[in-house]
Amino acid sequence: MDLYSLLRQFADSWMLLALFLFFLGVILWVIRPGSTKTYRDTANIPFRHENAPAKAEANARKEA
Repeated sequence: MDLYSLLRQFADSWMLLALFLFFLGVILWVIRPGSTKTYRDTANIPFRHENAPAKAEANARKEA
């Protein structure tokens, strides 16, 4: 059996299973208990300074 056929059989069976399990793991990681606050904060980033732009001084202090 040549290398191409061996790798193709591996990709068709075990790698497909591994990628599916990785996908399920990512989904479970996102919906885990306690992650709501983190994702809610991230989702609200565009609306933090809706009425006025952020002050330059406050941004400079955060970067330092």
